[in-house]
Amino acid sequence: MHKAAAKREIKQERAARTRVEIMEAAITLFARRGILATTMAELARAIRMTPGALYWHFPTKEDLLLAAIDELHQRYLNEFQDVAPELRKRSAREQLMAFMERTQQFLRYHREYGIFFGMVSAESAHENDRVAEALREKLGLYVLMGAAIVRYGQEKTKEFRTDVDPHVAAHGLIGAFMGVLVHQHLFRDTLSYDPVLSVLEKLMVDGVTKR
Repeated sequence: MHKAAAKREIKQERAARTRVEIMEAAITLFARRGILATTMAELARAIRMTPGALYWHFPTKEDLLLAAIDELHQRYLNEFQDVAPELRKRSAREQLMAFMERTQQFLRYHREYGIFFGMVSAESAHENDRVAEALREKLGLYVLMGAAIVRYGQEKTKEFRTDVDPHVAAHGLIGAFMGVLVHQHLFRDTLSYDPVLSVLEKLMVDGVTKR
């Protein structure tokens, strides 16, 4: 019984690793080619897996997209785990800067994550309601995070202007992050990532701060 349980555990761990490998390859392909241009057969070739084995893990392309969205969402939230308790003690301006810097850091080394969200968002809005809804749910949470900081600066610390709608400002910020990544990728030979994000941070933080 012990050996059988150990074998099951090994198989489960191997299956979990394989799922992550599939999602990593899928995220890269979807970021480069979009939803419609990426086929499951192409993905299977990219990871040197038979289509049958790929379909065993993810029966449809939609299942794969939804799993990838969930995976990236969890990775992004993990960026804030070690600083979340400390952030609550800081000023609203410091919280907003930390929020942007953590997001910038997350995307600095994995720009395909942000491009994936941008590409899939653009296509799914018209092509796939389930994927679009999953993206709205996740991105909506990031909007709530940003809006809460702006509202805190308006109502509690009085650092931020009150003529700025926190929800709209947060939507603009999250949309800007995805847009900057796609734009910078297009101009990657002449435009660097960090300077553009630094300008975005300055515009956002200074824009909501009282003069």
